[in-house]
Amino acid sequence: MRCCIGLGSAGELELGRAPELTLIGLTGIPEIQVGDDLAALLVEAATRLSLAFQPNDILVVTQKVVSKIEGRVVCLRDVTPSPASLGWAAYLDKDPRLVELILGEATRIVRMDQGLLLAETRHGFICANAGVDRSNLPGEESASLLPLDPDSSAEAIRNRIRALCGADVAILISDTFGRPWRDGLTNVAIGVSGLIPLQDYRGTTDDFDRPLKATRTAIADELAAAAELVMGKTERIPAVLIRGYRYVSGEGRASMLLRPSERDLFR
Repeated sequence: MRCCIGLGSAGELELGRAPELTLIGLTGIPEIQVGDDLAALLVEAATRLSLAFQPNDILVVTQKVVSKIEGRVVCLRDVTPSPASLGWAAYLDKDPRLVELILGEATRIVRMDQGLLLAETRHGFICANAGVDRSNLPGEESASLLPLDPDSSAEAIRNRIRALCGADVAILISDTFGRPWRDGLTNVAIGVSGLIPLQDYRGTTDDFDRPLKATRTAIADELAAAAELVMGKTERIPAVLIRGYRYVSGEGRASMLLRPSERDLFR
């Protein structure tokens, strides 16, 4: 599956050179198992599509395949819920084994209500169920946990691809999060390697010479969300190649996208 989006600036459009952003789903990747060489599978998938990774390409990979490879999938039959988990599970009408996993992954419970459990993870992400998820897993008794260090996971994939084919591509690991005040879910970047995840416009001016004082765009999240349009939720496309976006390369991290607690008005 491919998607192309025109992204022209005023100057480029005047010159007839509207840039194009291309998103290509890497299809045919088999069911992932613990210990698989994900980078090699991505290179093989691209080769089958007659693609070769190029410098400044971006690969967006779903959290689920990374968690599978890293052994972060748990069999619920092996989980023994604590008394606290049993109590909260009854209140929330959830599987107590799932609640036990959520509490184990959480550093802070943000809200429990209306069958929802919002928590802060060890990574600093605030999300439903502390990232514990049962979708797109074989069997009825499996649940996936977030990678222990998604930034390191992204860096490992990037280094392995560079070793395999010589191309230094940026890697984003994406996951699906809800959003306060807006309905619907969107994909965000929980792991980053090879690009700076924020575009900082502070200190510049807008088209009418007004100074920009607060604008920072979360480009890593925007790229992850764009990739999800190609991945879908049931299409079995766990990775998307993005080509044509001019990003700032560097040793960025997803942690750069987290708002410091002293500037978080909603804690």
